[in-house]
Amino acid sequence: MKSFARIVARDVRLAVRQGSAGTMAVGFFIIVTVLFPLGVGPELNILARISAGVLWVAALLSCLLSLDRLFQADFEDGSLDLLVLSAVPLEITVLAKCTAHWLTTAVPLVVTAPVLALLLNMDTDGIPTLMYALLLGTPALSLIGAVGAGLTVGIRRGGVLLSLLVLPLYIPILIFGVGAVDARIHGLGPEPHLMILGAITLFAGVAAPWATAAGLRASLE
Repeated sequence: MKSFARIVARDVRLAVRQGSAGTMAVGFFIIVTVLFPLGVGPELNILARISAGVLWVAALLSCLLSLDRLFQADFEDGSLDLLVLSAVPLEITVLAKCTAHWLTTAVPLVVTAPVLALLLNMDTDGIPTLMYALLLGTPALSLIGAVGAGLTVGIRRGGVLLSLLVLPLYIPILIFGVGAVDARIHGLGPEPHLMILGAITLFAGVAAPWATAAGLRASLE
């Protein structure tokens, strides 16, 4: 646990000092969300109907935007080789780096989401559910994305390949995340959708570190 905490603290400090990944993700999240009213028109009923989907798609793409740098910087300066050869299991290292990625990329999106939801005329009853769904679903985005990042590390222009590998796996998270918000807005219980989101995140938390570690070892050979 001490090694896990050290790796998380290290990556969070690097992200805060550089200030690029988190700021870029939030900026992209805001820009994509603002573009939708300009594209579909100012009709409030239409914006309210698509608001949950727009915010989830924007959050998904914002998380994806920074995934290609999850292991790339460590690969370029040689730190990744040391992490693979260290006494700390590589799976624990992967889980720690995914946690740091979630804290520096996804959490700012969750904080920003209510303001953008109001911009899209979302029913105020759905905003708490939106935040709860994002908190449950975004860890899975980081964990599943880490698998693609591990497989493509060291590949030139691997960002496009990473997107092709990861985006199909994000579809269930998108469906149940949007479904939870829509269910709450229409007076139905969002609990089934939220429980499935939690189950996806738990499964990803168990399986993704092993798959990512295997991908990293294969990429470094």
